[in-house]
Amino acid sequence: MTPAARMQAAIELYESMSGTQRPSDRVAADYFRQRRYIGAKDRRNITLQCYGALRGHARINWWIARWGGTATPRRQILAWHLLANGESLDSLLACLGSGKYAPHASDAEERALLQALATHTLDHPDQPPSVALEMPEWLMDPLQRALGDRLEVELAALRQAAAVDLRVNSLKADVDRVKQALHDEGIETEVCPWSPLGLRIDGRRPVAATKAFRDGLLEVQDEGSQLVALLADARPGQRICDFCAGAGGKTLALAAAMENKGQLLACDVLEKRLARSSVRLRRAGVHNVTRRALSSERDPWLKRQKKSFDRVLVDAPCSGSGTWRRNPEGKWRLSPEDLNALLELQGRILDSAARLVKPGGRLIYATCSLLREENEERVDSFLKDHGDFVLRPVKELWPDLLGTELPEGVEDHLRLFPAAHGTDGFFAAVLERQEVSDD
Repeated sequence: MTPAARMQAAIELYESMSGTQRPSDRVAADYFRQRRYIGAKDRRNITLQCYGALRGHARINWWIARWGGTATPRRQILAWHLLANGESLDSLLACLGSGKYAPHASDAEERALLQALATHTLDHPDQPPSVALEMPEWLMDPLQRALGDRLEVELAALRQAAAVDLRVNSLKADVDRVKQALHDEGIETEVCPWSPLGLRIDGRRPVAATKAFRDGLLEVQDEGSQLVALLADARPGQRICDFCAGAGGKTLALAAAMENKGQLLACDVLEKRLARSSVRLRRAGVHNVTRRALSSERDPWLKRQKKSFDRVLVDAPCSGSGTWRRNPEGKWRLSPEDLNALLELQGRILDSAARLVKPGGRLIYATCSLLREENEERVDSFLKDHGDFVLRPVKELWPDLLGTELPEGVEDHLRLFPAAHGTDGFFAAVLERQEVSDD
């Protein structure tokens, strides 16, 4: 494809991303699936343009508004080329209207806007903090409470692309074998600092096309997510419930820790998401998982399972604020009303999931959120209302469960941040149900 054709494709894709509530990565996957003639290098370039515009959304819109323009997906992509990609005005204009597959030529209003933007870069000292840090204004106070003096460095890290982490499937291989297998296919990795099963890729590479992936030796999973699953301390022969299993990333990790021995129940209210896990389970060689769709977090079936599980993992629906390196559109789709609804749902889910935990068993509550309201405050509220549960400090469990160095700042809870730890933002708390005396 010519540079002009790539630009037009990026504009089309960005328009699709902007006009839906679906995750942008799925929109992109569908776009390219319908256009298989677009080669790998062109896909990477088109994706780079779209995600560059997403990560610069607030600053790009600020610049467009500063010069009296109206932000549209087309203008946002063109502005990204000038402000962030360092392209010259002449080079940009030469692409516009240059052929059948090129973006149409600018009208006088758009040309004037592009001329005004051409002498600037993405950042400017006049930008308010929320714009400079690419965050909705209403979220700045909650994030300040959560991040304190690390606010700027962590939000700056959220503007960057995330690394690609892999979890070695211990049912089929070990870290050394997978590292060598990927090396043989031209993909270099380094060992993750905290997860004993983690590898990090040097750059973005086509992992799904490798034999190691097809043979089920690995899964793509952020190191932080791996650590959450490891903290569940799943053991062979136990009865374990992955309460909000989704497409099964943590389910796979739990099954591997169980060595396929025992019963692992994967539950979710979204049956289609559960169904998507079937291919992953087969590829990984997992056969101790039963999937069950729930009508809600209070499904009547759950009542019959009272106090029958050794471990219950609740990877709760949340704001996803810790994953905004990967899904930058999420921050602009979240509203205060959405957050309040999530907080209420998290409370209901925890109350329901707690019923499943047997005495001496553990409830692991996790989110991919940075916000205290969804994390520490949610756990504190739960413990206040459930006197038979106690918090097991992560720093005390870590040496036996993981055997790696404790991440900086981790004490009672697991708290991971993009800048501090190189992972997505994650939170986890281990809550143990106490044995009840007969006295």
